[in-house]
Amino acid sequence: MSRLLVGLLLAALAFSGSAFAGSRGANPIKLFDTDNDGTLDRIEVRKAAISLFQKLDPDHDGTLDVRELRGRLSAKEVKAADPDNDGTLTINEYLAVVTQRFDAADPDKDGTLDAKELRSPAGRALLRLLK
Repeated sequence: MSRLLVGLLLAALAFSGSAFAGSRGANPIKLFDTDNDGTLDRIEVRKAAISLFQKLDPDHDGTLDVRELRGRLSAKEVKAADPDNDGTLTINEYLAVVTQRFDAADPDKDGTLDAKELRSPAGRALLRLLK
């Protein structure tokens, strides 16, 4: 292959990789670590959860139903997180689930989540509520 062709292929690969940087497979610490300390703290997780909640609420009624949650929570989990039994989650109810999952993913209770903690089953469960 010519050097020009190799260069073009490498440039295309680099571009396609950056185009997908915001995808579900992207590094969650890089996505949400606003203070760049290499971990996610409660504030960063809360901001990410609020941002996702707003994106998932296309009718802007301030609640998410099972359909709008798109598999992030099962119907059974929604029911458990829905104290008023209206079949939807408000932002506060959603954030309560996020907080529970954060706590479950933080076994050392230091208030931050590192890459290892985010790869745990509890960490992956939390990430489903952020991406």
